Amino acid sequence: MTTIDAYQERCEQLFRAGGNAAVRRAAQEGLDEHGPHPDLYCWLAIGHAAEDEDDHDDRAEEAFRTGLALDDDHLGLLAGYAELCLRADAFDHPDRAARARVLARRLDELAPDSPEAAQVAAAERWERRSYLDEVRMAAGTATVVHATETQARTLEADLRQGAAVPTEDTVDRDAIVRAATLEALSGPWNAPVRFLGRHRTAAWTICGILCVLTNTVLRQTGVVDSFSLWGALWAVPLLIVDRRFTAVRKEAEARHIAALEASFADRR
Repeated sequence: MTTIDAYQERCEQLFRAGGNAAVRRAAQEGLDEHGPHPDLYCWLAIGHAAEDEDDHDDRAEEAFRTGLALDDDHLGLLAGYAELCLRADAFDHPDRAARARVLARRLDELAPDSPEAAQVAAAERWERRSYLDEVRMAAGTATVVHATETQARTLEADLRQGAAVPTEDTVDRDAIVRAATLEALSGPWNAPVRFLGRHRTAAWTICGILCVLTNTVLRQTGVVDSFSLWGALWAVPLLIVDRRFTAVRKEAEARHIAALEASFADRR
């Protein structure tokens, strides 16, 4: 029999891997095996809340309330529920939005210096963020290295070194991503995709210049009277490349989560 602690560890690993549905499956499996338990209801709720969709938010609230009925002092449940309520639309869900203050106050009474209280305080600051904060966040995001370019460079290195595809029982995320990329984008017919991916930043810069030049020429020659979208056609190949690499990453993430779930099943 798998213990409650083992199910919690399983849920945590799956959550870090981005497998929200897998978290819900693991938590529900634990509830089916051990019966009602606040820790497992907390993970079930988190698995729903992470989807950030109305239907899942409703199910998350149901799981939070069920867990708190078992243990109304559970810090994880209080913090998770407070975060869910903080992001609720006050117009569509007035009761849920109003409950955030009550939950946060209860958490401060129980454990004001706990990580859960700090987590809720950070969520409250995020909800009160200003326009300037939004601009700063956007600027910070713009400086992050693009995943497509990094993935393309790794792929090129693997092709040069003749990297082997990992075995099916591999659970390392990076190895699975590299294997999926190698499988999907190797071969001479994918050389243009790999080239544009590897030089993505430069390619987008050149694309922007070509778009402006194309529109300038079209206006000067009288083909168009004002700005047109013809110049944007230069971006089509780059968008296709980005979509290819994004699709590979999503497939690799699904493989990673499936491998994790299989490894957990083998331990039973």
